Amino acid sequence: MAKTYKQLKEAWVSGHTGSSVADVNSVSLAMPLSILLWSVIQSRMRLFTPYTLPAFIVDLLLNCGATLFATTIYSSTPWLLNILLLLPAVIMYALEKPFPANDAPRPPKIDHYEKDTKLNALPVKPFITNYRGAMMIITCVAILAVDFRVFPRRFAKVENWGTSLMDMGVGSFVFTAGVVSVRSSLKEGAGRRSPLFKRLTASLRHAIPLLVLGTIRLISVKGLDYAEHVTEYGVHWNFFFTLGFLPPFAALFQTAFDLVPSYAVLSFVLAAVYEIALDWTSLGSYILVAPRTDLVSKNREGIFSFAGYLAIFLAGQSLGASALPRQQPIAKDASVMTMLRRSTTARLAITSLSWTALFYFSISYYGLRLSVSRRLANLPYFLWVSSFNSFQITICCAIETVLFPNVYKAKTKDEESRRIRDATSTVLYAFNRNGLVVFLVANLLTGLINMTMPTLHMSVLQSMGVLVAYTATVTGVAVGLDLCNVTVKL
Repeated sequence: MAKTYKQLKEAWVSGHTGSSVADVNSVSLAMPLSILLWSVIQSRMRLFTPYTLPAFIVDLLLNCGATLFATTIYSSTPWLLNILLLLPAVIMYALEKPFPANDAPRPPKIDHYEKDTKLNALPVKPFITNYRGAMMIITCVAILAVDFRVFPRRFAKVENWGTSLMDMGVGSFVFTAGVVSVRSSLKEGAGRRSPLFKRLTASLRHAIPLLVLGTIRLISVKGLDYAEHVTEYGVHWNFFFTLGFLPPFAALFQTAFDLVPSYAVLSFVLAAVYEIALDWTSLGSYILVAPRTDLVSKNREGIFSFAGYLAIFLAGQSLGASALPRQQPIAKDASVMTMLRRSTTARLAITSLSWTALFYFSISYYGLRLSVSRRLANLPYFLWVSSFNSFQITICCAIETVLFPNVYKAKTKDEESRRIRDATSTVLYAFNRNGLVVFLVANLLTGLINMTMPTLHMSVLQSMGVLVAYTATVTGVAVGLDLCNVTVKL
């Protein structure tokens, strides 16, 4: 019996088993390598200062084009693209001298001298901005590209067990949200946390717009009879609901921080307790195979996997607590232990290695012998997401440390802000600045394209034409908002 186009679309995103962790890593490596090439060009040639139209085109090709091609045309040969990004970066780094800094022409205003001179204890870190922007780009690319045949099936979300690029994308979105969300509690300082009621009120202000977006998405998907994959989050639940419930629950967990003063330990304990519930009770089988009879059973994936996503969010906060504060000065004759303790890159590397060791212990034959499941958001999935993102952020931190060594050595706040901006891609900055608005625009465009084009029946050339136009449009919205100095807080 011939299937309707909607049934073909649902079948296209169902029943997948994913690919290997190594495959996801090799494809995703295009992101930090694009940032590396951008950083070498900027530190050696200052191509992106001032930011002209040709500079924007190069920025777009490097940070959006490379990601789009890594997940489509080069998906079967990811290392070829990685080498094409790495080689020019290495050659330019070796042959070109760093562009001399020119800080003199802009002295601080006299009437604000004291204010300008005192440097921020929590400076905006370019490597965090660049990585969050790159993660937003690959997310926006994947949500549409998955509907085309040019996007390999091994990248699509797995049905129950396994690893895939889009499974990592969902977790990474939550992890990177956690990284920057810890800034407010770092500003308050140790022992000066706001009362629980005040924290909950503030978190609800962040949660309500997301929950409204989730409701709008639910109504529009059901009303337009849009193809959907029920086993992803459930019948009514969607990713906006997961994002919306994170802030208030994270605020509640800050109270537990007094008992266990480590976000990393808190996140691991939460993920471990959830894993015990999955394995030692009937919860795991309930989520996977129970009939959908009531509201809870119809949305069981979204409701119960929230525990795993909350653990990922807390792990992101743990990394943010290490990455966001200003690095303490390291004396030339400092001991190795002092260097490891004070160096941001070293702390991030140790964090990455720790999460990675725990991940491989959780899945190995001589360890816990568990399988990764994004549908359950179980312990191995939590550890995989934490390991992957920690390593990617560590690479971006190392790139910044080597290529922009003077970014935090300015004498005034104004000069430091200028150096930080010079070390940050405008495209990546724009995607990070209005991340959720851009994500919403990408979702709307994805829906519009799917409702007006037979994406499954389009040739490679047609598919790439649509995807290039879509990526350029989303980037244009992001950069346009940035140029107009608009920040939409959701």
